[in-house]
Formats: sequence, C-alpha cells, structure tokens
Amino acid sequence: MRDQSPTPPQRCDTQQRRRVISAARELGVPNDYATQRKLRAVREPRELACIGQDIHDRPQWMEPRAARAWMRMRDAAHGDGVELQVVSAFRSAAYQLNIVQRKLERGLSIDEILKVSAAPGYSEHHSGRVLDLTTPGFPALEEDFERSAAYAWLLANAARFGFQLSYPRGNRYGIAFEPWHWCWHRR
Repeated sequence: MRDQSPTPPQRCDTQQRRRVISAARELGVPNDYATQRKLRAVREPRELACIGQDIHDRPQWMEPRAARAWMRMRDAAHGDGVELQVVSAFRSAAYQLNIVQRKLERGLSIDEILKVSAAPGYSEHHSGRVLDLTTPGFPALEEDFERSAAYAWLLANAARFGFQLSYPRGNRYGIAFEPWHWCWHRR
C-alpha cells in the first residue's frame, strides 16, 4: 500500500531567500524595511510536520515541536468547548512573494500590503511556528475574531502551550492588529 500522506511544501534555502528578498525589493519593498520594522530575516525549518487540513481542506505544516504544542493546545481548547481552526501555518518566503505579487496585481500599493503582511523573507510564517486561527461563526483573518470565545480562550490559555499573540494593537513592528496570528516560542 502506498503512503498517502501529503508532500511537505517547498522550503527556501539561504540563497533562494536572498533572491526572494531581492525580488520583493524590485516590487517596492523598501531597502530599509527590516530596520524600519525592527524585523529580521526568518529562516525556514529543516523539517516540517503535517498538522492536518486548514479550513479550505489544504494540508498545513509546522516545525515538529510547534506542531506538537499546537495539537496539545487545540485538544485543550476542544476539552473546554472551544473549536480552534487553522487558516494558515507555514509559508515559504517564495510563497509570501507570490502573495505580495497577487495583491499588487489586484491594485493594492506596496505600502497597503506591508501594513497587513510582512515582506517576503521576514514573515513569522516562514519559521514554521505560526498559526493563523479562526473559529466557526467568524470570518477568517478579520478583526471580528477578537469578539470570539476562541480568542478569549487563547488570551487566557495560549501561553501555557508556548503561544503568544504576535501583533497586538500598536505593536512595535507597525503591522496591523491580527488577533488570529499566534506564534509558538521555544520553551
């Protein structure tokens, strides 16, 4: 019987990441973006573990230890009657570049894009330690998520599993408030 597990997504090595960052600059990302935003280039993990399907039935991936922490957190929330759903997890720098390109093609300016998305090469999603989450009854990737029982549960419990909200209101990175964006920090 053939293994039916999904194939992990492509990851960028150091040279590829440099090319992606250069291509992003050609699209208008400022040369001093990292300094301005107090961000560092994010390395992609060597290994990824599948965490199941997202809300669109696509396989999602995380760094293995972060994946285990996510599973424990998801199960604990479920035990408390809260359903956490994955919208997005690992994204390579190349995938992030495609997101920026698509938004530019839709007519958004690079400034508008960088208010809601980190530039390619600098997204926490590249680390394999981040989840964008939602819950039934709330639109994905919308501030309304902060009114959900799931968000209240995360605020009260996520730290026990090593997760924290990356972009609260008025964050130092100049990125819009993202109540759905949670990063696992090694413990």
